[in-house]
Amino acid sequence: MSDDINERHRLRMERKKAIIDAKIAAADKQIGIIIVNTGNGKGKSSSGFGMAIRAMGHGMKVGVVQFIKGAMQTGEEKFLRRFPQEISFHAMGEGYTWETQNRERDIAKAQQAWEQAKVFLADPDIGLVLFDELNIALKYKYLDVDTVINDLLARPPMQHVVITGRGAPPELIEIADTVTEMDVVKHAFKAGIGAQAGTEW
Repeated sequence: MSDDINERHRLRMERKKAIIDAKIAAADKQIGIIIVNTGNGKGKSSSGFGMAIRAMGHGMKVGVVQFIKGAMQTGEEKFLRRFPQEISFHAMGEGYTWETQNRERDIAKAQQAWEQAKVFLADPDIGLVLFDELNIALKYKYLDVDTVINDLLARPPMQHVVITGRGAPPELIEIADTVTEMDVVKHAFKAGIGAQAGTEW
């Protein structure tokens, strides 16, 4: 009986491999892509920083601009600042909007951060840029979405961009190559467990 199950499994995987191999062969374009991580679930920034580390592992230079965040130093910032030759890290916010409570200053900081973002987007030596929480700045209209999109589309052809944050605008989703919406199934905070170093920041 087990030989029969194993043979059926082998045949199923053989067929699956043929389908996957054909799809891989058809995906022959090599170009920089725009990745958007959005949704209310945890893991948007975590995924973005994972991709930054992955790119560094392949010898790419990486640029990071954090919008909104910056009032306190995160674990990823502390770690990545150990590699100044490989990554340029700019935490340019002053904290979450409910903490800052100053829309004009939040707008000024977001626009300052976008000026740094444009420096990265103009540099063909940078293989991947991460714009952490950019979606929040766009959602609150701290930045003009059309200007941001025009700057993104004018970047070097092989440069990858990762954008994180809740509430990605539809215009950004439209021009992105890969979009992931992270959903909440369960979160420790709802059970009264506070944010902890190493898991939340």
